[in-house]
Amino acid sequence: MTESSDPRAPRISLEQWRVLCAVVEQGGYAPAAEHLHKSQSAITYAIQKLERLLSVPLFALSGRRAVLTPAGHLFHRRAVALLAEATALEGAATRLAGGWEAEIRLAADIVFPTWLLLKALDLFAGEQPATRIELFETVLGGTEEALLERRADLVISPTVPQGFLGDPLMDLRFIAVAAPGHPLHAASEPLTYQDLRRHRQLVIRDSGLLRKRDAGWLGSEARWTVTHKATSIRAVCMGMGFAWFAEDMIREELVSGALKPLRLREGAERHATLYLIFPDRDYAGPGAQRLAELIGETVRGQG
Repeated sequence: MTESSDPRAPRISLEQWRVLCAVVEQGGYAPAAEHLHKSQSAITYAIQKLERLLSVPLFALSGRRAVLTPAGHLFHRRAVALLAEATALEGAATRLAGGWEAEIRLAADIVFPTWLLLKALDLFAGEQPATRIELFETVLGGTEEALLERRADLVISPTVPQGFLGDPLMDLRFIAVAAPGHPLHAASEPLTYQDLRRHRQLVIRDSGLLRKRDAGWLGSEARWTVTHKATSIRAVCMGMGFAWFAEDMIREELVSGALKPLRLREGAERHATLYLIFPDRDYAGPGAQRLAELIGETVRGQG
């Protein structure tokens, strides 16, 4: 596509494709220059040279902004795929040269029970104490971004994005709960959504930057949105509102009586499936594969 049959013809480097992606993803030449630690003139020259080599304009001016042309959109999509493949190849080469990975990046959606996650990580540490674990605790779109942008070697997610394959890991049951002394528990009849709207709802913020989305019922106007699930659980236990949580996520609070399920006329529970996903199974190192096995074994043995 970008190479000539003439061996003397100039070739397009990965760095040039990287500049194109940076201009698009950072929103302009100046932020791309800052992101890549280059001068703005170097970014401009690299794009102009790329356009000469491709013989098509990649950007056009729209007011004072440079926007991708149709050809620019095409080459940007191809460049993203090319850079992802190059990164995967470099990672594979490093792992093959050094044996087990020095570090494994795991992105786990926060609905995955913390106690199961920590148990699996502890088992892995017993086998490979020298391997570092970088854990990203993600929410909704943040989990998907970690996968799509290849920022994780292994992902636990309630959704499998198009183009990926995932193995079912566990089923989750989400229930509506509040502290025992919360006014919602005083109702003599099963609660309706109209009843819930009059009380504060605790929700957890989507950690995605580009793919933010909502999930579940968000009908309460008096809503608190927090970043961490521990904060949300603590606030509900203190009687500050109600929330839907994965049942396994609040197992201790339910057993101790700190939280009590709400009696709803409808929608008291919902269900979801968590999946274990590799960004690219072919390039997964032995450490990531072993960690996936241990996570699966831990979940299967929880009963």
